Amino acid sequence: MKTVVLLTISNIFMTFAWYGHLKFRESPLWIAIVVSWIIAFAEYCFQVPANRIGSYQFSTAQLKTIQEVITLVVFSLFSVTYLREQFRWNYSVAFAFIVAAVFFMFYE
Repeated sequence: MKTVVLLTISNIFMTFAWYGHLKFRESPLWIAIVVSWIIAFAEYCFQVPANRIGSYQFSTAQLKTIQEVITLVVFSLFSVTYLREQFRWNYSVAFAFIVAAVFFMFYE
């Protein structure tokens, strides 16, 4: 559970680092790069411990799968609430396939 919480916090930071600047397209690119790197540093402060802690319970493939599912959930919420983009039906279908991938990743 600790791994999932840390990965979620990490992904919130990384989503803002990678996509938050899109709301401020009029600002110079170099500012977006510097601010993104600062935010990404905070992301790593959660990502590295999450993977270290999680490696005692999960394989690296399982950790990456967990990471990707969290990334999609966080990004979906971010794009709808922060960027005001519409969530379309085909996103739900794609997510269903990813959930199926998670099932097979953790299937023994």
